[in-house]
Amino acid sequence: MKKTAASRTKQPRTWKQRSLWALKWATVAGLVLALVAGAAFFYLYRTIDIPRANEDFKTQTSRIFYADGETELGSFATQDRTIISYDQMPDSIKDAVVAAENQTFWTDSGIDVKGILRAVFNNASGGDRQGASTITQQYVKIFYLSQEQSYKRKLKEAILALKLQRQITKTELLANYLNTIYFGRGAYGVEAASRAFFDKPAKRLKLREAAVLASVINNPTRFDPANGKDARKALKGRYTYVLNSMATLGSITADERDKALKHLPKFPEVESQSTYGGQKGHMLALVRKELNRLGYTDDQIDGGGLQVTTTLTEDGMKAAEEGVREAKPEGFGDKQLHAASASVEVGTGRLLGFYGGQDYLDSQINWAVSGGMVGSTMKPFTLGAAIEAGFSLKDTFEGNSPFVFPDGLEVRNAGGGDGQDFGSRVNAIYAMEKSINTAFVDMSSAIPQGPAKIQKLAMKLGVPPMESDQRYPGIPTTSRDFTSDDTLITLGRARVSPINMANAYASIANGGRRAEVHVIEKVQLADGSTDYEFDEPTERAMDEDIAADVSFSLQETVSNGSGATVLPLGRPAAGKTGTATNSKDQVSSAWFVGYTPQVSTAVMYVRGDGDDQLDDWLPTYFGSGYPAQTWLAIMERMMDGMPVEDFPDPVYVDGEAPKDGYEPTTAPPSPTRKPSPTKSEEPTEEPSEEPSEEPTPTEEPSSTDGPCEGLLCPSESSEPSGSPSPSQSPSGNPSSSSSASAAPGRRSSRS
Repeated sequence: MKKTAASRTKQPRTWKQRSLWALKWATVAGLVLALVAGAAFFYLYRTIDIPRANEDFKTQTSRIFYADGETELGSFATQDRTIISYDQMPDSIKDAVVAAENQTFWTDSGIDVKGILRAVFNNASGGDRQGASTITQQYVKIFYLSQEQSYKRKLKEAILALKLQRQITKTELLANYLNTIYFGRGAYGVEAASRAFFDKPAKRLKLREAAVLASVINNPTRFDPANGKDARKALKGRYTYVLNSMATLGSITADERDKALKHLPKFPEVESQSTYGGQKGHMLALVRKELNRLGYTDDQIDGGGLQVTTTLTEDGMKAAEEGVREAKPEGFGDKQLHAASASVEVGTGRLLGFYGGQDYLDSQINWAVSGGMVGSTMKPFTLGAAIEAGFSLKDTFEGNSPFVFPDGLEVRNAGGGDGQDFGSRVNAIYAMEKSINTAFVDMSSAIPQGPAKIQKLAMKLGVPPMESDQRYPGIPTTSRDFTSDDTLITLGRARVSPINMANAYASIANGGRRAEVHVIEKVQLADGSTDYEFDEPTERAMDEDIAADVSFSLQETVSNGSGATVLPLGRPAAGKTGTATNSKDQVSSAWFVGYTPQVSTAVMYVRGDGDDQLDDWLPTYFGSGYPAQTWLAIMERMMDGMPVEDFPDPVYVDGEAPKDGYEPTTAPPSPTRKPSPTKSEEPTEEPSEEPSEEPTPTEEPSSTDGPCEGLLCPSESSEPSGSPSPSQSPSGNPSSSSSASAAPGRRSSRS
């Protein structure tokens, strides 16, 4: 019987048949996809190389230390990180981080397949971005990749994690991770984190502290207890999870866990200071500049993990700042009146301390480096050059005013009119005591090629030339307006830093041997090896006997002359006052530079850009006033605890004088007339106005105006040796005392 067409129609598949058919093709498709995925993964594994590390995560903090090599002064960092070895990390922090971040770390292959699939699905579907889970993946992400959340980055991360784990051990991975991961508070790596949270090195971490650091990795902001009660509460929850996980893994016992769970550890008050606030910024800027000069790049300084030991001492820096604050007149802000100081150790050239002026965050000018016109503090170099040329302390020079050069140029002393007369024959000691300008100009002109000889001696002692010369080092390595053809070089038109002036005087105190002034004693690399160490040879700059004679004249200046302000130091001291004038015949700088046998200190006061008027503005502008008082306040602190030492006796070196007419005389030097009141005397009126605020300079101080265009370098010959009245305040009105002026064709000087 023939089948009908209907009977020949295929019967519908059953549910079971359809299921088997779907399963078959799903299996085939799955195998194909697996093969494709496997081939793709294999291809990517073979073709993706481990990239260069993110440079920021390779950096280490460079740390700067005071002279003791232990007390940290500051640091330079791209990221605050100090790398330590695996053995330096306590087991507590290793176990806590594994328990918190990746409990299968010691046994897994470096990737979390479920985490990868979850991230791929969520990222592809537009859901919440997913992060890595294993320690190896986290390390790969931060050290080699970016923080981008995408499935492409996730896949690459997994491949690199697999490759990296085949190249280094688990202990290396964990050490690298703990040296790299961010813990909050600006701290990268466990060493920096331990100091940021608990003010101790990582090797001293206890269980509770380790559990806290392991907790904050998950969310450094949310779990930082410093961020308030909510953060502390959140931290406690995460902290509990970490400790429970440690107990589950057997890292700690149940008793240890229960004891630690009772409370969080104590969080000490970690001193937090501005990196560059106050004088610290000036210190760090000076150290950086000197490191650059020694050949270290900024990349090395900021991220090379250098350990730099400076010459600066905490006591020296404190003495400088406290001394300035104590002696500086009230009512004159740092924006107007700039006081600077520098103290150098005699015989070594170590810069022990300095005061750079205004808070670094307000002005980056370090006046201890920028300096100003030195005035009569240049005169000891003139005396040294004169003795080298054949003169002696007993030889006499022109003390009457004015002194007239053959070309008609006139220089006079202070004292009104033509200036104060001290007699036509004053010896070198008395000339130094009273800072007699005419005597020193006469002395300079009597030395064959006098200005050049004075400049050369000053450079040998520690005043750098106008162009850097490795034979004459300094901080900075140059001076300004310091020329060998300056007829009046002895009156101090040169602009020199207080650091270099302190060192030049230290050379005299050291028997004429110059030590190179320096602020960096040693530089160690990140591995602890010493890369640089200062060599401390000294060079003969002045004959020892001549140094003793020059030093004696400066001791007499303190005992009997313009430096008597510092006598309360109560120990042998030598020093010289100095002031200088700008092109408007205004006093624009005031100095005191002096030393004991152990320490030399220079103090400078300037205003505005370094050339603004001090007289008729400050209650007193003399070197024997605020500069000497500041020197005394600094040195009282600096010398505290040091033994009292004496200077050598004068030798009275005497050679063949290059010119006749300078022989000693037994006649006592004395003024021949009483001077009329001038700027060199105390103000007679009570000033009536407070000083107005002036903009702080942001550039290198001006050097366009010379000190000697009008009146040159005011003399301390009639300075008061006591303190200015504390009740006086600055005046905006001209002083009632008369002001001497320079007539056409003549040069005058007050110091």
